[in-house]
Amino acid sequence: MSQDTQNAGIGPGPYDAGPVPGSAPPVSGAAGMGRILKRETHSSRAVVSVIAATLVAVVCGYALLETGVRAIGQPPWIVDPLTAAERVVALPAGMPPLLLVVTGVVVAVAGLFFFLNAVLPGRRARHLLADRRAAVVVDDEVIAAALARRARLAANVTQEQVMVIVSRDRVDINVRPTSGVPLRPDTVLEAVRRELAEMGPAPMPDVRIHVATAGVVGA
Repeated sequence: MSQDTQNAGIGPGPYDAGPVPGSAPPVSGAAGMGRILKRETHSSRAVVSVIAATLVAVVCGYALLETGVRAIGQPPWIVDPLTAAERVVALPAGMPPLLLVVTGVVVAVAGLFFFLNAVLPGRRARHLLADRRAAVVVDDEVIAAALARRARLAANVTQEQVMVIVSRDRVDINVRPTSGVPLRPDTVLEAVRRELAEMGPAPMPDVRIHVATAGVVGA
């Protein structure tokens, strides 16, 4: 669980020297807090951007090198640009089918990887908790542990008989009852919903309970 707080500004006193010239203004207000929360709840695209930029730079640099070598009348280092372009246009002629399939799969997977990273929101497994004085960001695993404890107490079962999975919009409670001991799913569901309402995560997920048909033999 990570917690980001915004320091309250203290008014200038008689000995206040004011802001340091050339320094960046502090991040404050709702917009600044919104940027902080977004950074904490969304994964960074910096690594993917660096990989994409490096690949583009390598390809462009190699094309420029081969073009310069051809311009001064020297043999190509690997393949002549015109020859490479002619081979690409002539595909699939002159290329083994297996190699063509492998190359196509690699290119398709790489393209899909970069496309999904550009389109998908990239949210982390975290929720925001309501607080008047601080911005609280909690991992979904912490929320799942708290809800599992409440479900276990409401169902009167052991820790191994309850498993809770928390996602962005959904909470799945899986309970294995004890053989011979009646279990009321509505009671467990209501207890978990009350616990979730007290936490106040944003966005508020929907709670569902699943009771296994096979019970566990009690000790």
